[in-house]
Amino acid sequence: MSFTSALDPRRHLAAAIGWSMLVVVALASLVAAELASAEAERAARASGARLMAQFASQVDHGLRLTLDSRLSVVEATAAQLARAADKSGDALRAQLDAVQAEFPEFAWLGVADAYGKVVSSTDDALHGESVTQRAWFSAGRAAPYLGVAHDFTPRQGAIPMPNGAPARFVALAAPMRRADGGLVGVVAAYLSWDWIERLQTGLLGALDTNRQLELIVADRDGVVMVGPKQWLGRTVHGADDLAEGGAFIVGLHEAKHAGGQQGLGWRVAVRQAADAALGQAWAVRRTVFATVLLAGLLAALSAFALTQWLTRRLAALASEAVAVRLGRRDGLSVPPGQDEVSRIGATIAALVEHLQREKAALAQLNAELDARVAERTARIERMAEEARHAAVTRERLRMARDLHDTLAHSLMALLTQLRLLRKLKGKLAADEFDAELARAEQVAASGLGEARAAITQLRHGTVREQGLGAALRELVSRFGERTGVAATLRARGWAADLADARAETLYRIVEEALRNVERHAHARAVTVEIDDEPTAPASSADPTPRARVVVRDDGVGFDTAAPRPGHYGLLGIREQAELIGANLQVHSAPGRGTEVRLLIAP
Repeated sequence: MSFTSALDPRRHLAAAIGWSMLVVVALASLVAAELASAEAERAARASGARLMAQFASQVDHGLRLTLDSRLSVVEATAAQLARAADKSGDALRAQLDAVQAEFPEFAWLGVADAYGKVVSSTDDALHGESVTQRAWFSAGRAAPYLGVAHDFTPRQGAIPMPNGAPARFVALAAPMRRADGGLVGVVAAYLSWDWIERLQTGLLGALDTNRQLELIVADRDGVVMVGPKQWLGRTVHGADDLAEGGAFIVGLHEAKHAGGQQGLGWRVAVRQAADAALGQAWAVRRTVFATVLLAGLLAALSAFALTQWLTRRLAALASEAVAVRLGRRDGLSVPPGQDEVSRIGATIAALVEHLQREKAALAQLNAELDARVAERTARIERMAEEARHAAVTRERLRMARDLHDTLAHSLMALLTQLRLLRKLKGKLAADEFDAELARAEQVAASGLGEARAAITQLRHGTVREQGLGAALRELVSRFGERTGVAATLRARGWAADLADARAETLYRIVEEALRNVERHAHARAVTVEIDDEPTAPASSADPTPRARVVVRDDGVGFDTAAPRPGHYGLLGIREQAELIGANLQVHSAPGRGTEVRLLIAP
């Protein structure tokens, strides 16, 4: 037995149990791994979300501190310029350049007077222009201001936005006040957005983690300002948008404004790819699945081995049963023990013994049956020989009738004609004598034609081969060609399809009737009909109606009651009708033609 055959569950019970155990344990391992991984993934996602939120808070805190420090620089500059004795444009420019040199992240620094006119700046941009409509001036007149600005384009150093939008800056402003609190002007600064991005990247990198993190910063309207390139300019409404259907673990923190004023209102989010964040949870899933599957495989192998050991006697019994079926053994040995295998073996052994006895009895019966069949075959052969002899005898009788009806009549007529010519020789005129000779010749030709037709019919047996209707069609056609009488055949119903002994007899009857028409009727037309009788069926048990065969002519007719010595045609027709159980009726009268009618039961 091959290894693959031993593992076929359709052939071995041990293999079926082992495979069943493996399937059950595999399904259990899948369910256990799924439940364990689902719980581990849920916990890992919650923990990761909290950690990402903590990272976002740390980034926001560092960003807020840095921006607060730059706002403090602007406030200190405003206080210093307010106390300066020289407030000329050049003096103010010198102070602003010094601050920009120390803090190069300021892309622009400027001073606007109390009326909103820029009186000094580090860049010629906005110099001498009115800034009363700018948010930083309106808010900076009253308190320090921090916000995002898009309405400023420096003369140099501007970095365009990647999506073609206007350059973005962080605007800072602080009021300049005299000692009595009167407003002198407003000091404003624009922080470079490139510096803001570097600051956020540095804050993200400063986190004490080895994780691959992404930082996303959106303004108060949810438009992404910092983050992956594909996210810039998109609008987000919460952490679910940034999670991208669970592909990322997201922590979101609402940024606080600086300086106690309006502030930026930024949303800071830190996210990590779920593949990296949930790697440990998925590893747990794989471990659980592998462990349970390995246990299932071991259990299946154990079940296979144990089942093979338990079913070894049953396998031996099956092998003996196969040997009995192939004829290599005559019986089964009963397995020892009192368990189910022993009882099954005893039952099968008894059954096999009983079948062997039945087989021997059947063989004896077959031998007896063969002898009876041989005897019956010999008897059938004898009966067939007798039937052939009877058929030959019937055929001889039929040929005798045919010869009587055809050749005998013709020869008798010819003999009568010749005797008449002998007696009248010398008494008849030459032309009358020639006419009598012509009639004798016609009788001889008619007899010869009838003999040839009978021989043709004997040779071909057209009725059996063609059926009654087709055979009569040829007979009627030959009759019309030979005699010149208008002959018609109408064949319908079940009798037209007959092709047995009855069909042959009916054919002979019609043939004899047509021969009588030719000899005696002097008819101009003759009709042969085969049809179902338009009356009640032959019996209530058989609904098939009787068939009728009619031969009708318009000849001279005859008196059916008058004796006709020497005319045996009707007698032969009546005899043949009695052979097939047909009812014969002959209707005729002088000058009114003749009708021969046969009624045949189905």
